Amino acid sequence: MKADPAVQRRLLDLAQVDTELARVAHRRRTLPEIAEIAEAEKLVRAKQDALTTVQTTLGDLDRDVKRQETEIDQVRARAARDRELLQSGKIAAKQLTDLEHELATLVRRQSALEDDLLELMERREAVEADVQHARVELDKAQEALSDAARRRDAALADLESTEAKRTADRKLMTTQFPEPLLALYDRVRAHKGTGAALLQSRRCGACRIELDRSALGKVKEAAADEVVQCEECGAIMVRTAESGL
Repeated sequence: MKADPAVQRRLLDLAQVDTELARVAHRRRTLPEIAEIAEAEKLVRAKQDALTTVQTTLGDLDRDVKRQETEIDQVRARAARDRELLQSGKIAAKQLTDLEHELATLVRRQSALEDDLLELMERREAVEADVQHARVELDKAQEALSDAARRRDAALADLESTEAKRTADRKLMTTQFPEPLLALYDRVRAHKGTGAALLQSRRCGACRIELDRSALGKVKEAAADEVVQCEECGAIMVRTAESGL
């Protein structure tokens, strides 16, 4: 294949644009914020689970407290009725003894229930503090996630702007090349990553391998408008005064 040497040299500009586009694509895939967001999401889920756990414990304690208060109210009401009977003087002696015994039992029962209620209230207070702490931790984790997402979106917006500009540049540049040359360049780029590179100091600018004597001889013998390719990577080697030929 033949192409004007000046046209071949313009392939270097096209390769530079393609390198930048490839860098943008790589950057988009490997943004540090992407990994940061994944970790932040895991932390948010963990903090949500922790909050759910302590909220469930608090709910259980609330039910226990309510049940305990209900039982205390029942004991108090029964004791109040017994006292009214004792004070009425309308009960027999045997009933009086049984009633006094029951009242004493109710008093002890009420005391025990109130002690248990106090312990439940203390536990509830501690768990409520845990709930508040868990909420604060979840808020912090969610803010960190939001911050990472904002930074990712800003980075992506910047990359998209660069990509749009360089894609437009590429579209304009490709009109400068004959179709066969551009097709060869694109085919090599698709398979090897670099379609064209400068042959500099007898070294291919794409694979960085120095040409051996045989390959170098073939390049020297090739006409200036001959399109030569690296035998190692297939890239079009653009020859200039820097090629060392």
